[in-house]
Amino acid sequence: MLQVNKTKCSPTEENIAKQALQTAYKRETAALIDTIRERAGSITELEDLWYLHDLLSTKRHEIDGKYAYNSSTIVFDFARLVTEGWLHLDELKGLKPEMLSKISALARM
Repeated sequence: MLQVNKTKCSPTEENIAKQALQTAYKRETAALIDTIRERAGSITELEDLWYLHDLLSTKRHEIDGKYAYNSSTIVFDFARLVTEGWLHLDELKGLKPEMLSKISALARM
């Protein structure tokens, strides 16, 4: 079984992690805003409006959970963000090499 968080993050590593989460959050929310602008401009029927409402509700729930900092799941969280393209491994420089290795391995799965 993969041991994720054997040692605690240093304050510096915690800052790097939080900064990386903020970077990915800004990217994802900017992309969402662009998508919503595009879809809102093409609303022609009430069903289009309800679809947009449902999309926003789903995305809000997803994003709120995805970007909540949790040191016990941060390896998995970062692997997910790398896989989804919102974060790049080089933006995590400064984290422990073992942690980077785990994130990289999980992102390739």
